[in-house]
Amino acid sequence: MAITSYPFDGQAVTETQFSQMFKEFQDSGVVASFGGPSFMVTSGTGMALNVSSGLAFVRGFMVQSTATEAVTIPAAGTSARVDRVVLRADPSLNSIVLAVKQGTAGSTTPPALTQTDTGIFELALANVTVNASTTAIAAGDIYRVRPFTGSRILVWNTSTRPTSPRMGQIGYNADTSAFEFWDDTAWSPLISNVSWANLSGKPASFVPAAHAHKWADISDRPSALPPAAHTHDWTQVTGKPSSFVPSAHGHDWDEISGKPSTYAPATHSHTWSSVTSKPSTFPPSSHSHSSYLEAGDTIAWANGSKKPHSNSASGSGTYYAVWVEGDGTFCRNTSSLRFKQNVRDIDITPDAVLSLRPRVYDRRPKEDGGDYRRDEFGLIAEEVAETLPEIVTYDEQGRIDALRYDLLGVALLPVVQAQERRLRELEDRLATLEAA
Repeated sequence: MAITSYPFDGQAVTETQFSQMFKEFQDSGVVASFGGPSFMVTSGTGMALNVSSGLAFVRGFMVQSTATEAVTIPAAGTSARVDRVVLRADPSLNSIVLAVKQGTAGSTTPPALTQTDTGIFELALANVTVNASTTAIAAGDIYRVRPFTGSRILVWNTSTRPTSPRMGQIGYNADTSAFEFWDDTAWSPLISNVSWANLSGKPASFVPAAHAHKWADISDRPSALPPAAHTHDWTQVTGKPSSFVPSAHGHDWDEISGKPSTYAPATHSHTWSSVTSKPSTFPPSSHSHSSYLEAGDTIAWANGSKKPHSNSASGSGTYYAVWVEGDGTFCRNTSSLRFKQNVRDIDITPDAVLSLRPRVYDRRPKEDGGDYRRDEFGLIAEEVAETLPEIVTYDEQGRIDALRYDLLGVALLPVVQAQERRLRELEDRLATLEAA
């Protein structure tokens, strides 16, 4: 069944389901006013740090410390590094503990946080600079990065903004002293500063509008006005004729006022034979064609791939699997260590893989009512998410969307290896029994 609902009377509700429900009620963070003392990391003696008591949410789970706890930074090396002090939630151990994540020697970047939806989730409390060959951590080496929670409009620093915001989430940035919101692409000011310099489309000058002044309102006006050379607008002339019979006359070009400086060409055409001094041949130049084809033409290139769509694999060259990213771009699926970092082992329970159920299904009809595929077979992503969420992908709205079938073979390796070990153990036992 693809739809699950909880909690109801007499129903068994799992730890995962409760944490999924509670993480929607409250974001992960320290439950306190912004900058408060809860779970504050301070320097201690030597390489030891002190973490004050406090209350916090960590991905739907709650942790409470009633006393100051001590954590120890690993010994310094010959190169500086940046470590992290974190609260680590591990549902498999039913616990949230304080831990230190050691950074990479020679790097000023702290180690990446592990933040999985149903597995380990780490909440950063502070970044700690470990200087080369140091024997003590000073107060100035500690940079606190605790996110705070307790209300839906949160307060944060630029470096502690929510890691997975939803469109429209609002918060107060203490670094910029301004409210900001997530527009589904970036953090934007809630109220933009407006000045004449940053206005777009403003006029360069202002033409005065028609207006009038009473003669009595004019100061320093003359008592009498002797006539001088002047002009009148045609609308101000009274008793003017309604029409003028044209007579033969002419104007010099320089006498004409308001004449245009250039003339836009009117729609017209020329026959090739009427063009003089035309070239007999045309050397080709760099150009392209798009969005149209002449009759009988074919497209020789796959859109965006820079390779012919009819190109087939041959020879002993290098081949790559291709991924399509969420924005529609192509990329190679590479596996070399030089493209990877933070490499570590993963524990996959064989039962999680063996519990997957192949299914046969029909695709839903298209929106235009067209035909659809029938009798396809594969896996259901929602069912896989219950036991093997590592190969499940989500869309931009956080909904389960697809499966990484290319990772299914990797997930099968621990199962095959476990079966191989069991076969060898059974063969050894059988050999021992036969020898007896």
